[in-house]
Amino acid sequence: MGGTSIPNFTHAAQQAQQWVNELAGGLNWDERRSYHLLRCVLQALRDWLPQQEMADLSAQLPALIRGIYFEGWKPLEAPVWDRSKEEFIARIQGAFSDDLLNDPDAAVMAVFRLLDRHVSSGEIEDVRNSMKKTLRDLWPAD
Repeated sequence: MGGTSIPNFTHAAQQAQQWVNELAGGLNWDERRSYHLLRCVLQALRDWLPQQEMADLSAQLPALIRGIYFEGWKPLEAPVWDRSKEEFIARIQGAFSDDLLNDPDAAVMAVFRLLDRHVSSGEIEDVRNSMKKTLRDLWPAD
């Protein structure tokens, strides 16, 4: 297996669990719902970003989180044409059709805060600047 060992897998799982736990704690949600939110927001964000920026962001994500980010990615369909905040929120809310979010803006903001804590400030600035202002406003203030 070359340079990959079981401790690397364990560390990757621990990092992913840490992110889910942080999100769950910030929202006062259970882990399953928090994971679902993280997955939905990351994948929507991936599809809203220009491909170069999407790839740059992925490089700073922990291995398992990066896998979640790319799961189901269709390069020929990204970035989406209507990259409005309303469409972004509708996509997230649609993923919670069986468990509607009381405040989808706050939920998305919680994931953006998580990214803000774990991704370099330069990369976050690049991601924010790649988005329309209305969606950019959901990121933590500088």
